[in-house]
Amino acid sequence: MKLIHQSYVRNGAGEVKVVPEEAEDMWHVFNLVRDGDRVTGTTFRKVAKESGTGAESERVKIRLTLQVEGVEFDPEGSSIRLKGRNLTECEHIKLGAYHTLELEPQRAFSLAKACWDSLDIERLRSACDPQASADLAALLITEGLAHLCLVGSSTTLVRAKVEANLPRKRGAAVAGYDKAWEKFMDQVLGAVVRHVDWSVVKCLVIAGPGFAKDTFKAYLEAEAVRRDVRPLVENKASIITAQASSAYKHSLKEVLALPAIAGKIKDTKAARQVAALQEFYAMLGADSSRAFYGPGHVLAAAELGAVQTLLISDKLFRINDVAKRKKYADLVEAVREAGGEALLFSSMHVSGEQLNNLSGIAAVLRFPLPELEDQDIVEEV
Repeated sequence: MKLIHQSYVRNGAGEVKVVPEEAEDMWHVFNLVRDGDRVTGTTFRKVAKESGTGAESERVKIRLTLQVEGVEFDPEGSSIRLKGRNLTECEHIKLGAYHTLELEPQRAFSLAKACWDSLDIERLRSACDPQASADLAALLITEGLAHLCLVGSSTTLVRAKVEANLPRKRGAAVAGYDKAWEKFMDQVLGAVVRHVDWSVVKCLVIAGPGFAKDTFKAYLEAEAVRRDVRPLVENKASIITAQASSAYKHSLKEVLALPAIAGKIKDTKAARQVAALQEFYAMLGADSSRAFYGPGHVLAAAELGAVQTLLISDKLFRINDVAKRKKYADLVEAVREAGGEALLFSSMHVSGEQLNNLSGIAAVLRFPLPELEDQDIVEEV
């Protein structure tokens, strides 16, 4: 994301002007914009116009400022639709009238908030960091099914899905199987060529059960040379295979946890989140009095200064309850000030999806708290 202008104070009012540059930036925008914020951007509206032949309509470009009352995110289309009241004097739209505004990549907009808390500022800085990008591509493949995913610092996007009905390998159908399998691999190769940008992606992992991944890797290398697909030929060393239990997106967590893959993406936020979640589960099995989950137990442990690593989902911050959001923001700051680590998990990552199944908040503690573990502490998420 490109930052054009900023003027805000921490925990105070202010405004920024940004240009989202890619799909992952739209996820950051979705997490930044909340009800009550003011967003200024351009939109188009059909306006009736009298002419000699009767009434005609034309699309007019309008610059609007909306007081946001609703935010809708379309991850597939990489767009955000805002609903709210118009705050701009305009001949085509009445002041105070309800209108919609669409935010898309490569279209600048301004965002004004009454309060920029530490989490908003951290997300803005993360989104504008040029090092944060989709630097890992993962192809999950088995016979007749493939999913191509791009793993960024905050999102996991399924860029292509290829399906095919393959005949059985036995008897007279074997010739039909070979033809269908060849066609399937050609379609998957086409998806890789279209969606993997080697100027950004550092590594392509081909993963799945059985031998399909190895067969496809051999096919990809041979076809890249035969068709002279230079990006694939030049990045041959960055294409590796890995074992996974299936070709569905949820198996991506197995791939990211493999030491060989973790080494390739060791500098990304995604790798640290996967490792932290593994550490939490390991501690939960070894000493459950040092691994808490659920807001009640985690907040209580933080008050005692016991939290070493805080795992918290961005889902908890996409709320319009200012007091509740502030409570979680204060928790993150308190853990960091006490020398602990606070990791903000993205709900668009497989690791974030796992954490959401544990209520969206968990912690590894510095020391055991068996008395606290045995208490029933109810705290709404």
